[in-house]
Amino acid sequence: MINETEKELLKIIADMEGIPNGAYNIRSNGKLEDRRSTPSVEIKNKTDKPGIDIIIKSGTKGETVHIPVIIDESGLNDLVYNDFIIGDNADVTIMAGCGIHNCGDSESGHDGIHTFFVGKNAKVKYIERHYGSGDGSGKKNMNPTTVVNIAEGGYMEMETTQIKGIDSTHRVTKAAVADNATLVIKEKIMTNLNQRATTDFSVDLNGEKSGANVISRSVAKDNSFQSFKSNINGNNLCSGHTECDAIIMDNAKVEAIPEICANHIDASLIHEAAIGKIAGEQLIKLMTLGLTEQEAEQEIINGFLK
Repeated sequence: MINETEKELLKIIADMEGIPNGAYNIRSNGKLEDRRSTPSVEIKNKTDKPGIDIIIKSGTKGETVHIPVIIDESGLNDLVYNDFIIGDNADVTIMAGCGIHNCGDSESGHDGIHTFFVGKNAKVKYIERHYGSGDGSGKKNMNPTTVVNIAEGGYMEMETTQIKGIDSTHRVTKAAVADNATLVIKEKIMTNLNQRATTDFSVDLNGEKSGANVISRSVAKDNSFQSFKSNINGNNLCSGHTECDAIIMDNAKVEAIPEICANHIDASLIHEAAIGKIAGEQLIKLMTLGLTEQEAEQEIINGFLK
């Protein structure tokens, strides 16, 4: 039975208020809490290691699959391996994410290794949110790894958000993109206190007329640290773009290391990076409208991460 704390976590990370329509798999404190498959989406346990297989039939349209993970036990460290097999010509949304509520003094964490096989001409939107809460001294850590394989004509959009409350995260994403296929990644991260967040993207544009667009927006406050690393390899006639924009505040530190490598004469690649503080004139403008300095800062941050 899901308690009130867990219900709040599900609402924040997966937009779930009650049982969702369609297929879903809810993992709570390292165990299956509830699951439903549909005629178009089958979810089943792996037989060799912890995790699930999500099999979406070819031609499936308009379905949303929810696969949230929630933890509210201090000292629990969870590890799962989830494989997503998306059939040809499917068009689906997958809502993932992890919420940790830790009121104890022991470290809690979740490591998810997600592997996607996107079929020919399939379209996938993958939404992943990370959130931590609780007034205990125990840390809340998350280390997601995502491996993406996009077949000819496929499209995948990843929207990943670290909302707040995560003490340490190392996000690794590796992708291989085939002919006429596209990968879009939109990352948003907020850190404060002494939190650390590292992002490591690596994309191989192997196919003719393949493309990738990797965009990161982040805000670092207090004594937190962020590191953004991205590598796009253009191995064919392709187009790639990687961009990192960060707002730095207080005593925080941010590093951005965008890398592009053209291994083909027709590879067209661009990288951009910008790190800076909130401009004084932006604060003054909002404060003349009646906002306090703190309210003005929050308004700017909200707009930046939108």
